[in-house]
This record gives sequence, structure tokens and C-alpha cells, in this order.
Amino acid sequence: MSSIRVSGRRLTAAAAGMTAITLALTACGGGGSDDEAGANEGGGEAITVGTTDKITSLDPAGSYDNGSFAVMNQVYPFLMNTPYGSPDVQPDIAESAEFTSPTEYTVKLKPGLKWANGHDLTSSDVKFTFDRQLAIADENGPSSLLYNLESTEAVDDTTVVFHLKSENDQVFPQILSSPAGPIVDEEVFAADALTPDQEIVDGEAFAGQYVITSYEVNSLITYEAYDGYQGVLGAAKTPEVNVRYFADSSNLKLEVQEGGVDVAFRSLSATDVEDLRGDDGVKVVEGPGGEIRYITFNFDTQPYGAAQPDADADKALAVRQAVAHLLDRDAIAEQVYKGTYTPLYSFVPAGLTGATEPLKEMYGDGQGAPDAAKAKEVLEAAGVTTPVELSLQYSNDHYGPSSGDEYALIKDQLEADGLFTVNLQTTEWVQYSKDRTSDVYPAYQLGWFPDYSDADNYLTPFFLKENFLGNHYDNAEVNDLILQQAVTADAAERAALIGQIQEAVAADLSTVPYLQGAQVAVVASDIEGAEDTLDASFKFRYGALSRG
Repeated sequence: MSSIRVSGRRLTAAAAGMTAITLALTACGGGGSDDEAGANEGGGEAITVGTTDKITSLDPAGSYDNGSFAVMNQVYPFLMNTPYGSPDVQPDIAESAEFTSPTEYTVKLKPGLKWANGHDLTSSDVKFTFDRQLAIADENGPSSLLYNLESTEAVDDTTVVFHLKSENDQVFPQILSSPAGPIVDEEVFAADALTPDQEIVDGEAFAGQYVITSYEVNSLITYEAYDGYQGVLGAAKTPEVNVRYFADSSNLKLEVQEGGVDVAFRSLSATDVEDLRGDDGVKVVEGPGGEIRYITFNFDTQPYGAAQPDADADKALAVRQAVAHLLDRDAIAEQVYKGTYTPLYSFVPAGLTGATEPLKEMYGDGQGAPDAAKAKEVLEAAGVTTPVELSLQYSNDHYGPSSGDEYALIKDQLEADGLFTVNLQTTEWVQYSKDRTSDVYPAYQLGWFPDYSDADNYLTPFFLKENFLGNHYDNAEVNDLILQQAVTADAAERAALIGQIQEAVAADLSTVPYLQGAQVAVVASDIEGAEDTLDASFKFRYGALSRG
């Protein structure tokens, strides 16, 4: 989940999509600041969550990152959502949703819905929501996910018809549960510009399991359960949740150990998780992981890129291929992440329908290990002078505290045989998310935390023209195949198309995936429910948590 605009299919980032070891860590007790201690008085029902994730915007049109979406999942209503324990979407504030023609998806809202501020929540809000997403099309927003949406029609107060460009869209129901899907109050949000966070909070424009009652951006948020929520998740089990934002994971771990927070969710290092496995006061809960890590190449600014004085497409490809030949995924997974990540040789993570491993066959020794001789051979064949000078960027605060070790090891792997000289640099995420879409970084780190549990979400955001990466990749054949798989109803035929796409993008290497992460939660004995929300929906919902 991250920055965007796709003329075609869907996305998420951080961004970027986005994301680090997906952790929820919990320690005994309440504690924390004086405000948090006060919140826990009177029965000790409140739960305090700690995180190092950052919020870009509370406006769904202006953010596409995990930190922002984590908030949105608590406070905004969705037409479709994933119930606890399942990756499959169901009607949320809708009572029904179905295709009424090949290009018409009709949703009926539950009657009598209200926003927390008392405004009626009707189909007019739904139409407004999707119209403004497309109108604003913010480069850091998820509007590209709506590439197949022609228009939205409010038939009456409870009936909405989505008119689609292509027939039989197999993933549109999932899109309604994605970062493009939070419904907003048309009486609070601007129609053609992003609405500031504080205006959203002051306007009480919420109708999810929780409302925000106090907001200090990337410092402290207080949530209270909203009794007007009528969605598939049911009533929140905890009436009040406080979320504290930490600058670094070391302080977060300290607070977890000392009881300053009850739940620490994203991100602690693999070493911290391993250490906490031996803590008798906590238990480790693991769930299916959809997070991936990958290197992105900017086709304009990479060595021999299209905007470089010595532009040469063949040499640029050879540089990308050499990187793919040299990466030692096993070493990164074990040395840096202690097995909480596993090697990834595909663009679609293992476990999803259609996933293959073309990178294992095409690069390195053909079995998953690196091969410096092949890297040297491909560079020489293209006439590339070595060592290649490569500027490689990573974020020091967005993908967890081990990113420094991760990219130091990647630098060592690329330089070990004298084929590369790597200029390794780091930037904090707020600036990083702007720079990477402005052609500042020739090659850079990204993580991806999916919008929905389908192979499409690992293809559309990255490989359509004008994709969320903004890296100038454009392959018409890949573009057409992605659009085709999305409307192919036959499961076997669709899986075959997904395989074709992976083969094609493995040959182009606009990105080089290398790790797949698991979801890990470490919870104290008095906190329950993490295992219920740590599921293949990849959404961590505070409403599942309770104090035993």
C-alpha cells in the first residue's frame, strides 16, 4: 500500500503498500501514560496498543499504506468485509451484494444506518465516496484499485449500482473491502480535495466498530466502541482502545515487557520475537502471511535507465538480472529474520491460487541459491562495465528495525564478487513515500501487505501501466493478461493466466521479490482474541481483542 494511479487494475502499499514483520505483541497489565492509566480505571476494560507504524492520512482518498489503513479498518464502514477467520468477503453494512448483470454490481444497504455524528448513512454517501476517489486520484491514494469502475449510481436511499467497464470482474467484491472501500460521510468530507485529519475527527465521521474520540497524529489515538455499527464483525469486545505510536521498536519492546502497552502491533525485530518466545508471561500466535519484500527498479533512473545519458534498455535489463542472480534469499531469511520470513521466488506468495516460482528457475543456480558466475556472464554479454554503481534506498522506520541489517546484507551480497558498488542510503517513511514516486531512487526497498487475498493484488498494483510503483514499467502484453485474468470466471483458466503473467514479469524484473513473511502475534495471558483476527484477511481488528 502506498502511492498510486493505475489505468487498469488494483493496488495497495506500502505501500506500499506496505510492510514489516506483521506482529501483534502483548504484555500483561495496563500502565502507560497518565492518560492511559486513567482510561484503564473503572474495571480495567481499556486496552492499549503500541505500534511503530505511521499514519499518512485518515482520508481514504489520500493514503495507501498499512499504518493509515489500520486506523480505517477500525472506524469506517465497508460495503463488503472479511469476517474473522476468513479471507472471503461478505456483506458488511450491506445486507446483500450481487451481480445483477455482467457489468452491474448491485448492493443493498441495511436500513437505518447512522454515522456517529447522527447523519444518515445512505447510498448517497456510497456514491460520493467512490466518485471522490476517482475525482481526487491522489498519487498516494488507492484510486487505481477502481480502474474497472465506470460509474456509481444511487438508485434509492439503500440501493447502489456499480457500473463496471469489463464484464465478470472476479475481484470487484474484494475491492470493496480494500483501501479504496471505506465509506465516508458526504457532509464532512470534501468532494474534490483531501480532508484534514482533524476535520474528520471533529466531524465524528465514523461508523465502524469504533469512533475516534482523541487524536494526536502519530502520537496517541483513543477509540471508543460505536454502538451503531451493524456490520459483519459484530460489536467490539473492548469498549475503549488507546493506540500509542513509537519512534522505534526498542522503546516499543521495552513498553511491552514492562506492561506500558497491552498489545504491540507492528513492528518488532525477529530477534525480539525470538526472545519473547521464551517469556513465560506471553504466548506466540502465528497466522497466514501475505506480506512480501522486494526491490523495485525505476526504469528511468536505474543504471542505463531510459532517462539516463547512457540509456540502454539491454544493459538496464542485464543490471536487474545480475541483481536477481546474486540475491541469497535463504541467508536474508535466516540471518536477519530468524525464519519469520521465508525465501520468495514468485511475484504471488506461496499459498495463493496460481502462485508459481519462476525466479527460482530463471535466476541463480536454478535451485534457489545465488550464482555469481551467471551474474557476471549476463553483464558481460550486455557490455556492462563492472563494477556497476547502484544507488539502493531503504526505509529505516517503516519496515521494521531489521531493515538496516536486511539491506546491509543485500549490499554485501551484491558487492561480494566485485560486480556492483552499492551506495546504500536510508530515509524516514514520510519523506520516502514522496521521493520514491518522484524518480529520486534508482532502486529501493518496498514491502507489500495485501488489500485482499487474491493473486490479482500482487499483479495489478505493480505491473499495469501507470502502476502504484510509479517506476515507468510498461509491458502491453502483461497489461492485457492482467486485465484478462481479472474477468476470467473459470478457475483453472484464470490460474493459467496468472502463471503466464508471472513468467513474463520474471523476464522483465521491474521488481525482484525475495521474502515472504508470516503474521506473528505475541500476546499476554490476559489478552484474548488476537488469534481470531490474525487471519488470511490480513486485517488486524481491535474489536476482536478483549481482556480476559
